[in-house]
Amino acid sequence: MKKTTILLLILLLAAAFGCAPKLKLFAGAATSPLKEATLEGEGDAKILLVNVNGFLQDKPKSGLLTTRPGTVQELVSSLRLAEQDEDVKAVVVKINSPGGTTTASDILYRELLRYKKKTGNKVVALMMDVAASGGYYTALAADSIVAHPTTITGSVGVIFLRPKVDGLMEKVGVDVEISKSGEDKDMGSPFRPTTAKERKLFQEIIDDMAGRFHTLVRKRRKPTKSAMSEIKTARIFTATRAKELGLIDRIGYMDDAFAEARKLAGVGEARIVTYRRDEYPNDNPYNTLSSADPANPALIDMHIDHLIPRQTGFYYLWSPSY
Repeated sequence: MKKTTILLLILLLAAAFGCAPKLKLFAGAATSPLKEATLEGEGDAKILLVNVNGFLQDKPKSGLLTTRPGTVQELVSSLRLAEQDEDVKAVVVKINSPGGTTTASDILYRELLRYKKKTGNKVVALMMDVAASGGYYTALAADSIVAHPTTITGSVGVIFLRPKVDGLMEKVGVDVEISKSGEDKDMGSPFRPTTAKERKLFQEIIDDMAGRFHTLVRKRRKPTKSAMSEIKTARIFTATRAKELGLIDRIGYMDDAFAEARKLAGVGEARIVTYRRDEYPNDNPYNTLSSADPANPALIDMHIDHLIPRQTGFYYLWSPSY
């Protein structure tokens, strides 16, 4: 009832402002094709800037009345376009993410490797505020990793998140009856305490997924044995400590990441480009949006993914930041 009232109010407002030019009720630019936008620089050679932001998942980002392409979809779309452009000589992946699902993180990593193999181009990862867990997993595909002086990274590990309501149900006198085909069919049920056997089985799954992450770190970064022992604690690190452990290559800023990309690509000059669904006046590399038009603002564009509790599952995620 409340949502219906809000929707009616919105429609009335839209009608009242019908004389306003190009007023959008919903942000619909997400369905528009990606188009190249030059952010800075000159020359025929191009360095492509792509963004990996927020919680990593293989589904669209949902809002109150709108949806946008998810992180995986948007990255893959950009890389596919870049494959068709011979002038794109390198890619800079700007990461600001605490991680996400194990599968989405692995897909992002694999797609970057696929792009490198298909084109022969180099990839540079640029870490912003946070590039932890799945965010760091994604960065492992890069040929060089640059972190801001204030970046938080690391959290190389797996977390299993699941809600538990058995205590609450006992207090209010509610019960759930389950019929199952096998002893372990309802493993992880929120309606009863976890058994010792189940804890052991879950830990085996966690250890297996963490082992994959650790293997990639060893393969891609080649840390010392003592450094790897510290990395495996799954703690977070400052950029300074991450460099000491070999998790990143250098500490710098966006200009340094672009310079590194030009160096690896072997080009002196290059335009920094990205792919947008809308045009932005005074656009620059710090703009992380691909679809929204400030000249034609959407009346509603409230994306609330971060307000929705995560579903039960295994995550490469630094959970305190999300």
